[in-house]
Amino acid sequence: MATCIASSRFRTPSLREPSMTDAAAEPPVIAALVKATRPFAREDRSKSWRLLWVTLAVHGAATATALFAPWLAVRIVGCVLAGLVMVRMFIFYHDYQHGAVLRNSTLAKFVMTAVGLYTLNPPAVWKETHDYHHRNNAKLLGSAIGSYPTVTLRIWEKMSPGKRRLYAFTRHPLTMLSGYLTVFIGGMCIASFVRDPKTHWMGPLAIVIHVSLGAFIGATLGWDAALLGLVLPLAGGLPIGAYLFYVQHNYPDVHLKDRQHWDYYDAALHCSSMFDMSPLMHWFTGNIGYHHIHHLNHTIPFYRLPEAMEAIPALQNPGRTRWAFRDVRAALRLKLWDPEQGRLVGWNGV
Repeated sequence: MATCIASSRFRTPSLREPSMTDAAAEPPVIAALVKATRPFAREDRSKSWRLLWVTLAVHGAATATALFAPWLAVRIVGCVLAGLVMVRMFIFYHDYQHGAVLRNSTLAKFVMTAVGLYTLNPPAVWKETHDYHHRNNAKLLGSAIGSYPTVTLRIWEKMSPGKRRLYAFTRHPLTMLSGYLTVFIGGMCIASFVRDPKTHWMGPLAIVIHVSLGAFIGATLGWDAALLGLVLPLAGGLPIGAYLFYVQHNYPDVHLKDRQHWDYYDAALHCSSMFDMSPLMHWFTGNIGYHHIHHLNHTIPFYRLPEAMEAIPALQNPGRTRWAFRDVRAALRLKLWDPEQGRLVGWNGV
């Protein structure tokens, strides 16, 4: 889930599966590591469908509880659960777009398009920006499309006041917290359509569907139902996604490189975090916390990422982050890259 603020046109070819030809140009250890991940990129199609139907059923039950339960406290629980399950539902969409699950299925394409529109992530927008992100992950001066921009201290000092304000706004915690409006409605749906109306016409469509669904629920069940069954689950689930996307590449141990020295595999291993969390939260977030493995080989289905990490020792010591308050605070205070210190720092350079 990305901040889609860049306004210039861009076209990029689809992200393809990592190949041994790519890895062959790297040190032997990298080639061996990429090869070691390949067995885990084999999808269990029946498991993918089973997990998807369970996820959709849980989300449906939670939404129904938020809409129809007779007690407010129970409806609030359903609302919170719907927002959390929405994150997992999005991970299916994310993996489908990567070709990791349910590839070439007409039914899956229909379901995933519906999920993309429901979560305000139009398929064409997500595919374009997210593929770009993978090809430019953690690359200084080149990774802002589909990601959170990062500049060096020196560049920050030379930026105009307007550009500084936009940069600060993009990385501000309140921008993530209000991601329902800023990142998704504003960025994924509106900004992308303004940039390329012919390609990204589904952006306005997603908003129309969203508003129409909310109006229908409000008119038939009451506006409290629209709030608890639609608006608040999105307003709660989407900021979780926005923060996850941020902290996956903005954490204390990240090591960025400029375009000249950037390398895809190095960026996967040293610029993508492992988000340690409870088994329940790994379920809600679809194992997206194993992000360094996902960037190393994006064709591994999300449910096989823990298996890959357990089997491959070289993947077991990534930079880590957690939901703990001090970890969240440490990640959110990171604003600029200091090449001399070799780390992300705050506005004051510390």
